[in-house]
Amino acid sequence: MPQHLIRKLEQFARLSYDDRHALEEAARQRVRLFDPHQDIIREGDNPDHVNLILEGWACRYKTLEDGRRQIISFFLPGDLCDPHVFVLREMDHSISTITHVRLAEISRDTLLSLTEQHPRITQALWWEMLVHAATQREWTVNLGQRTGLERIGHLLCELFIRLRGVGLTNGDSCALPATQIDLGDATGLSNVHVNRVLQEMRTTGLVMLKGKYLTIPDLERLQRVSLFNVNYLHLDREGRHLDANGSERLNPS
Repeated sequence: MPQHLIRKLEQFARLSYDDRHALEEAARQRVRLFDPHQDIIREGDNPDHVNLILEGWACRYKTLEDGRRQIISFFLPGDLCDPHVFVLREMDHSISTITHVRLAEISRDTLLSLTEQHPRITQALWWEMLVHAATQREWTVNLGQRTGLERIGHLLCELFIRLRGVGLTNGDSCALPATQIDLGDATGLSNVHVNRVLQEMRTTGLVMLKGKYLTIPDLERLQRVSLFNVNYLHLDREGRHLDANGSERLNPS
């Protein structure tokens, strides 16, 4: 069930029962399981469906000829990997798992049907794509202007708030399965530099890390230190004027 996607889209506008049911039907057509560190799709492949992350973490990345990798974004439960990918003849980047991943493959015809028959879903998907573009702009600023501590802190704030938005935090804590190498590849820092930054953040009480779990005791403080402004995630329900009302919800029985 794509409950995380539904919860994410409802950060833009409240969906109707029909909208939610259509998304559930689309997500159950073909479900696949992937092991950690396994490519879901590679650069040069021909994309013929959209991947919806149901469980687990994945990342979008590019690799240089000498093997150096740049992580361009992280995919969390509820994320659609490139909903506009059918425009491309071949992938210009790769997507790989970080953890075990369960995903739904949504065909081109299914996605077109969703957008044609459910205008509220269509506008929510536009919002999702615009948020993704805004996030990429923020990552560019991260790489170009922020210090090492600000880069890591900014990324942790973003991941925590995204997870909170789909109900995957527990108080001030959340899962953080990304390794130090993953964090470095996402922020342009060496593994040694990431390790040093995380030690500083622990010492000053900005974060607590235990196993693959992150705790942020004071999120506002971490946001200040990291120069983090949540506005680029557009979480203030900008599509509230499109909210479904009670008469649009069918009785599921």
